[in-house]
Amino acid sequence: MISSMTVHMVKLCVGADDVEDLKVWQRHLMKTAAKPYHHTRMVPKRASELLEGGSIYWVIRGVIQVRQRIFSVESFLDRQGRRACEIVLEPEIVMVEPVPKRPFQGWRYLKADDAPSDLAANRGSDELPPGIRAQLKQALVW
Repeated sequence: MISSMTVHMVKLCVGADDVEDLKVWQRHLMKTAAKPYHHTRMVPKRASELLEGGSIYWVIRGVIQVRQRIFSVESFLDRQGRRACEIVLEPEIVMVEPVPKRPFQGWRYLKADDAPSDLAANRGSDELPPGIRAQLKQALVW
């Protein structure tokens, strides 16, 4: 259950051309880790709210396309002695209603009420119909 204190995170999925790229990368990570994670230098100030049922919403090619539930936020010191963070994620990648998002640095917080709906919740399927996916891809060509 998502609490009223829940916030989500929106993050660019840098280097991914599509959802399959994200899946491949995370399968690679899970060869040495129990769960996929995102490494970042900054520790979220609102980590406790993220852990109240929050997800990371991935922006791929200018569109929020999928989300993953946040499992934990782990702070540590990197090899240079600087504070860093790993956002540990649940492995399940959930397709969401596509929402255009302009590029930005870092991450943005997203109120639970403003988060895109899961596709499965709306249509009973987590895959976009091929025609809509093709139109979406075409619209993303800059």
